[in-house]
Amino acid sequence: METIRRFVVFEGIDGSGTSTQLARLGERLSREGVAHWTTAEPTPGPVGRLIREALSGSSPLHPDTVARLFAADRGEHLFGADGILARTGRGELVVSDRFVLSSLAYQGLTCGPDLPVALNGGFPRPELLLFFDIDPETSMGRVAARPDREIYETLAFQRKVAEAYRSLVASWEGGPARVARIDAARAMT
Repeated sequence: METIRRFVVFEGIDGSGTSTQLARLGERLSREGVAHWTTAEPTPGPVGRLIREALSGSSPLHPDTVARLFAADRGEHLFGADGILARTGRGELVVSDRFVLSSLAYQGLTCGPDLPVALNGGFPRPELLLFFDIDPETSMGRVAARPDREIYETLAFQRKVAEAYRSLVASWEGGPARVARIDAARAMT
């Protein structure tokens, strides 16, 4: 399986701190003068906006459709003009909040594992995967402070996602991407 040099991915259940740490890392890289791009999935592009509508519950879509939308958004994120491959090709460090494992974990639960594996199996892996490991009770405590909730942000569902993530991360360990587990329950400064 191919890996993309200078591509780092943060993965973890909702409320694990990936978005917060991505913002902090982006600020640090800017201060240090490192050429970089911090990004996230779903993207702000047209397909990503459809996904966000589905996640908010305002556009109820079939789980298979959501899985296909995530793969389409990822394809554009990766291969599109000024996307991940273009930026890493120019020597930029690209750090993304979520990538393939999120689809395998989340959509693997909502529509079964076969479709997400088929849709995402051909995507290259990041050079480094940082898995923000946290118990769902703690993460959902963090999510409770948010003004809006998404359809997957329930304790029962996040327990299943956490289990799926741990299994997926274990399957990636020793593979082409370096994998690091982070104790996301600790206060991160």
